[in-house]
Amino acid sequence: MAEDDDTPIPESLLPYDEWTEDALRLVVLRALDHASREGLPGEHHFYITFATGHPGVIMPDRLRAQYPDEMTIVLQHQFRELSVDAEARRFVVRLSFGGVPATLDIPLDAITAFADPAVRFGLQFTVREADAPEEAPAPETEPAPPPAEQGPAEVVSLDAFRRRPPAKD
Repeated sequence: MAEDDDTPIPESLLPYDEWTEDALRLVVLRALDHASREGLPGEHHFYITFATGHPGVIMPDRLRAQYPDEMTIVLQHQFRELSVDAEARRFVVRLSFGGVPATLDIPLDAITAFADPAVRFGLQFTVREADAPEEAPAPETEPAPPPAEQGPAEVVSLDAFRRRPPAKD
């Protein structure tokens, strides 16, 4: 039976794209795990881009303010304490930013790109939201007190707060 090139490809009822991406994320995890145990051989080094706002990303507030959406880190010579938690699907690394050390804790699902330029290897990922726990209902609060009786509005002059030039002698 010959395939007709004009026939549209039917939509898959199996999530092959997700399975493939998940398998490739595990390649990243294995590369990081190898680097954590053995170091990076030869000229290998990693560029890792991740979504800083992704649930589960733990990083210093100053870095999150500087990189509110996305950040790329380089693991080459000056990284420490790289550890991988395969079960939790995340890694932790200590890097210096402007001479200030910082620990980053990054879930695998936050990674948007991974590259090892030494061997021209690179992967692009779709960011998936982590399975976030359902939000707990807000605690009941006491009702707000009734508004105070409305009286006439007071006008305050801003002149009292303005700087005045120093008095001339």
